[in-house]
Amino acid sequence: MKFILVFLTTSCLAAQPLRVQLVTGGHDHEPSIYALFDNQAGFHTNVKPHPQAFAADFRRNTDVLVLYDMVKTGLAEDKRARLRDFAQAGKGIVILHHAICSHTDWPWWFEEVSGGVYNEKSTFLHGQTMPVKIKKEHPITKGLRDFVINDETYQHLWISPKVDVLLTTTDPTSDGPVAWISPYSKSRVVFIQLGHGPEAHRNPNYQRLVQQAILWAGGR
Repeated sequence: MKFILVFLTTSCLAAQPLRVQLVTGGHDHEPSIYALFDNQAGFHTNVKPHPQAFAADFRRNTDVLVLYDMVKTGLAEDKRARLRDFAQAGKGIVILHHAICSHTDWPWWFEEVSGGVYNEKSTFLHGQTMPVKIKKEHPITKGLRDFVINDETYQHLWISPKVDVLLTTTDPTSDGPVAWISPYSKSRVVFIQLGHGPEAHRNPNYQRLVQQAILWAGGR
């Protein structure tokens, strides 16, 4: 009987929606980003903008952290510790678009966790109609085919040679890789470079990509 009770409890927990914390702040963004998180059966989202983000230990109430913020430098040591604790606890992390510009003064973060960083040599260009190619079959790219999106491109990023690239583009104003799984082994971390404005946010391919990234990061 004890084994049956444990099985039922585990099954019920697995069926619960993931608890997502979306972090914003430090960079202007269009409200269309929030539509990606509305009415999702697989996860429920709480928005936590800076400076409230990382102000307390959030491991117990968050399964997946989605970063759509930009804190280039100077994140307080206590907040760094909480973000590090979350990553080391095996929780999921999804890094979107301009969040790759964060923590340029924190090598542990960009070398091990995010797998890349926008630095002083990097460039951006708005309004590019760019082809996106599915480089690898993965739960994050499931059901997707090559597509075209209007978005902002980044170039001359530092990208770790250890990342596992999921999506690429041939747009000449980009480095090529536009989505990857980081080399960090203690948790599931994915970066998606796409996602600047409404044209991208309303693209059904981008919506599916982000939603499947969240589910994968949360172990679903």
